Order: sequence, then structure tokens, then C-alpha cells
Amino acid sequence: MTKPSLLLLGAGGHAKACIDVIEQEDRFSIGGLIGLSIEVGSEVLGYPVLGTDDDVIKLLKEFRFALISIGQIKTSIHRIRLFNLLEQTGCTLPTVISPNAYVSKHANVGYGTIIMHGAVVNAGVTIKRNCIINSQSLVEHDSMVGDHCHIATGVTINSGVEIDNGTFIGSNTSVRQCVRIGENCVIGMGQRVLSDCEPGSCLPKI
Repeated sequence: MTKPSLLLLGAGGHAKACIDVIEQEDRFSIGGLIGLSIEVGSEVLGYPVLGTDDDVIKLLKEFRFALISIGQIKTSIHRIRLFNLLEQTGCTLPTVISPNAYVSKHANVGYGTIIMHGAVVNAGVTIKRNCIINSQSLVEHDSMVGDHCHIATGVTINSGVEIDNGTFIGSNTSVRQCVRIGENCVIGMGQRVLSDCEPGSCLPKI
């Protein structure tokens, strides 16, 4: 049976990690990527960069499925813009889960989200749309991660935590149980989040 072809939007370092997960999951064939103008005509891990953002609508006539493969640190704006574009075209954004991750059958994961190698998503967790749950991260029971969030490598989200839309949690950060983190926060690497964070918070403060 022929696997459906998938278009990736983004051709940088995060795209390489996404490609590896997609190859291991083995549900899709990767038809190509969208990148910067200087990247068009090149390859990423053997897959062609077919065009730029200006070509997305045209290319989606050939692709039923697409996934956003650009990273997110300081802002979720670029991933949200591409997500909205894909939704407007009627394109299907799959949920991609590494076979080397553990996602409880009692968890809910939204479309357009990718769960990377070694991640653990426990029972009662809700992860919404267009998120990155990165390698070796843990989202414990009864927690919620909103739309367009990036939970970076090695993060520990303890039980009952709520993370609102567009927030970034940096590598090796630990979040205490039942903490509420507002939308569009940027939590840096290696932080200990012990209390609620107001929307737009930046830790450490800069």
C-alpha cells in the first residue's frame, strides 16, 4: 500500500529531527520541504526543498498532508502563521508520534503536533494543536499544553500543570505540579518553575 505524501514547512535543523521521527513512524512518505529562497533546489537528508512560503498554496494542490517543521523559541508567530495558512487551504495536519515515545492511550494529542523520540505523555494529559513535544521531555498526568507550544528537550512538566497557547519551555526546565503558565511565555533553559507565570512572562527576566 502506498503511503500518503507529506509536505514539510521548514527546512532547518528542527526539520531534520522531524524527518527522523516521520521516517521511524513510517506512516508517510516525505515529498519535499518548504524553505528559504537560498535553500530551494537543495536537499535536507535526501529530500528536496521545493519552494518557499510563496509556493505553499500551489504545492498543496499536490499534497493532501502537511506538517510544520520550523522550530520555536522566542515566538510562536511563525508557526501560527503557517498553521493558519494550512487550515485555510483545507490541508490535513497529522499528529506525528515517534515509535520511541510513550503516549498513554488515555492522553489526547491535537493535530499538527509532533511527539519526538523518548518523550513521555502520561494518562489524562491533553496536548493541543501544532505543538512540539521534544526529545526526552515528560508531561505528567492531568496536565494540559495549549496550542502552538514547544516543550523543549528534557523538560519535566509535573502533574496538573496548565500551559497556555504559544508558550516555550526551555531544555531541562522543571515545572512544579499544578502551576499555571500563561500564554506566550518564554521559560529559559534549566529553570525551576515553582509558581504561576502571568501571560507574556519571561524567565529568567531579561
